[in-house]
This record gives sequence, C-alpha cells and structure tokens, in this order.
Amino acid sequence: MAAHPEQGWSLLCNGVVLFEDTGELLPDGGVIEPHRPLVGAS
Repeated sequence: MAAHPEQGWSLLCNGVVLFEDTGELLPDGGVIEPHRPLVGAS
C-alpha cells in the first residue's frame, strides 16, 4: 500500500486507487463514484 494523504489518495496492494472522498479507480480503468454516507440520516 502507498498512502498519500496530502494528495487525498492511497494505492492498495490489489491495484485499486482509493480516494479520500470514497471514490475508487480500479486496475481495469473502471470507476466507483464517491459514496459518502449522508450526515444525520436516520
């Protein structure tokens, strides 16, 4: 794993780039959009 919190991302050992906003860039070029939980949701 390579963490770069000052830039807002980490590279996981499986090749996934994980962004601070919860988005992900997959090794095959696929994207998982940010999925932050709603604050105060009940």
